[in-house]
This record gives sequence, C-alpha cells and structure tokens, in this order.
Amino acid sequence: MTPPEAARGWVARRWAIDLRPLRVPAYRRIWLGNTLAMFGFQLTAIAVPVEMYALTGDSLWVGLLGVAGFAPLLVFGPWGGAAADARDRRRVLLVGSVLLWASMLGLLGHALLGTGHPVALLALVTVHSTAFAISSPARSAILARLLPPELVPAGSTLNYTTFTAASVAGPLAAGLIFAAFGDGPGLPVAYALDAVLFTGLVVATVRLPAMPPAPPIEGEVRRGGLAGILDGFRYLAATPVLLLSFAVDLIAMILAMPRALFPEVAHERFGGGATVGWLYSAIAIGAMLGGLTSGWIGRLRRQGVALVLAVVGWGVAIALAGLARQLWLVVLLLAVAGSADLVSAVLRQSMLLSYAPDRMRGRLQGVNTVVVAGGPRLGDLRAGAMAAGFGSGVAWVGGGLAAAALVVVLVTLFPALLRYRATAAGRN
Repeated sequence: MTPPEAARGWVARRWAIDLRPLRVPAYRRIWLGNTLAMFGFQLTAIAVPVEMYALTGDSLWVGLLGVAGFAPLLVFGPWGGAAADARDRRRVLLVGSVLLWASMLGLLGHALLGTGHPVALLALVTVHSTAFAISSPARSAILARLLPPELVPAGSTLNYTTFTAASVAGPLAAGLIFAAFGDGPGLPVAYALDAVLFTGLVVATVRLPAMPPAPPIEGEVRRGGLAGILDGFRYLAATPVLLLSFAVDLIAMILAMPRALFPEVAHERFGGGATVGWLYSAIAIGAMLGGLTSGWIGRLRRQGVALVLAVVGWGVAIALAGLARQLWLVVLLLAVAGSADLVSAVLRQSMLLSYAPDRMRGRLQGVNTVVVAGGPRLGDLRAGAMAAGFGSGVAWVGGGLAAAALVVVLVTLFPALLRYRATAAGRN
C-alpha cells in the first residue's frame, strides 16, 4: 500500500461512519424499515404544525401540539418500557406499530375532510404519541439483542445518522409537497405517504426473531405494570450517571428547541414558501453530517465530558441562530447545533445500553422515550408560550443561552457525569 493510500485508509477508519452492524441480517432489516418509517414520520411531523398554524394562525396553538404529544409519552413511555422487559419485545413492538398505523390513517382522514378543527388535531396527535410511546422502548431495547456489545455504539450511530438523514429529506420533501400542491391539498399527500412508508418497518418487525424477557437474576421478582415501572425508576435514581444524562438532555430540549417558532419565523422573516422546510431540516442536516464523520465517537473514553460539551454547544449554536437574519446563516448555525445533538444522542444511547443490565433496558428506554420525544414537545410549548408573551426572538435566543448556562451549573453541582468514562460501562 502506497503512503497516500495508507493515509486515506487511516482517515477513513478514524472518521468515517462504522458500517459493520449492517453485516447482521436482522439488524439490517430493522435498520432499513426504520429508515423508511422515519422519512414518512418527518412528513407528518411537518404537516401537523403547518396544518395547525393554517387552522389557527397562532404559534401558541402550534406549541400546544407539544402538550398533546408529551402527556401520552409521560404515561405510556414507562409503561411500554415495562412491557418490553416483561413480555416478548417483538410482540410489544407489533402492537404499538398497529396503533401507530391507525393514528396515521386518522390524520389522513382529518385532512381529507377539509373542515378540520384544532381540538380534533390535538386529539389525533395524542393517539399518535401514545402509539409511539408504546412501541419505542421495545424498538430501542432490541439493539443490544441484535448486535454484539462491541458493535452497539456503531449501531446506535447508524440509527441516529439514518434518522437524521430522513429528517433532512423529509422536511425538504414536505416543503416541495406544500409548494407543489399548496398547504391545504398537500396535507393528505404527506399523511398518505407516511402511512405507506411505515409498511417497511412493519414487515421488518414481523421478520424479527422472538425476543422473550431476559431470565431474572437470583432473588429477583419479575413484576410488570406499575410495580415494574417503579423498579425501573428506583434503579435510575440510584444511578446518577444515567440520571444526569437524562437531565441535561431535558434541559437542552425544553429550553433550546425552537421548532415551534419555525412556521412564524419562516412566514414573517423569510416570506414563507419552502423556507419552513429548510428550517425544519437544518438541525437534521448537521446531525447527518456529524454522523457520517462519527468514527471518532466510538473511541471516546471521557464520554461524560464529551456529552456535556455537546449539550452546551447545542445551546450556544441555537442562540446564535436566533440572532441571525440571513436564511443561509440560520441554516448553518442550526446545522452546527444538529451536529452537537448527534454527538449527545449517540453518547447517551451508548451509555444507556452499555451501563444498564438487559432486564432494565426496556424500562430505561421507556424513560428515554419520555426524555427524547417528550423534551422537544415541552420545548414546543415553552417556545410557543414565550413567543406569545415576548416575541419569537426572545423565545429563541433566550432559550438557547439559558440551556447552556443551566447545564454548566448542574454538572458543576453534581459532577458524576463529568467523571464518567467508557471503561465504567457494564459495572451494573
């Protein structure tokens, strides 16, 4: 091998995304199904706030979508996690997927009627979020069953990278749909595509092997329902590293997630049109690029410090994006924030899957579902309410700065996360 070839090989090994998990057939199928489903999900994620803003003309109503999405996560996320630990995870995932499919058809029917009501839209979002909460813990927890331990970080990175790729293509496709058909006629097109693409994940789930609960350890009493949920929370309360990793993500998403402001900012600052698609996809663009150059993440040892730096970087980049007045600069800064979010997400998921025992993974993934999916929804409410009272600029910039500052204060007072190293994984 010539020196230039050796250098290129070294760069590829150090920086390029690790594709080895795709050699595992079961993982490959579920990864492909998830990729298709996530693309469709992004169409719906854009269509719903666009429909709500069209119905009401008020960002506060758009923010209320966060409440409708968060409440079911708070209840059914932990319950779905307990079910994933107590029952066959494949069956739990199938049940949640059927309900999720039904909610997609409900959104499609609501849009086709042409006489939509904001309260009805909130109700449909609640059903959709309930189904997501039931199925998501099982979908996340199966990763450690499909891959050997040394490939779990690479599998997590692949999942997040393809999710963010779908998050780039989905909003841009939604923007093209609305530009081509108009806001009203474009809504049923987006919802219908989501329902069709979700078929890929259902097929992949059907082909998964059975995944019965892990055998109980000596002296353990296997409990489901509320008792099992409480067992999971007790374990989490006694594990400060994981507890703090959840806390910093909640702070980042609640205080610094500006997406509820995107329809208003796109309309008032940039004239509307396809601009809303660029705003919604910008964070994902950065996360996708971060994932494609993520080979270094798996070699990190001081993962706690890296996680904190990524979350602080997210808050600062969000605040700077809120100050920008050129669309290209807003998109660039949101992309920087997205890259930091990718690092944060991969580190948190890898820490969770490596640190927690299999018998607890479903319940902790249930908590993770509440945090990962619920935090941005609470952020929508926070952003919408602040925008209604103080304007979109204060809601956007102030939230980003507050998130960065609060994370620094939290880890200074409780430094367990800063001390965490990858070699600590698996002690529990």
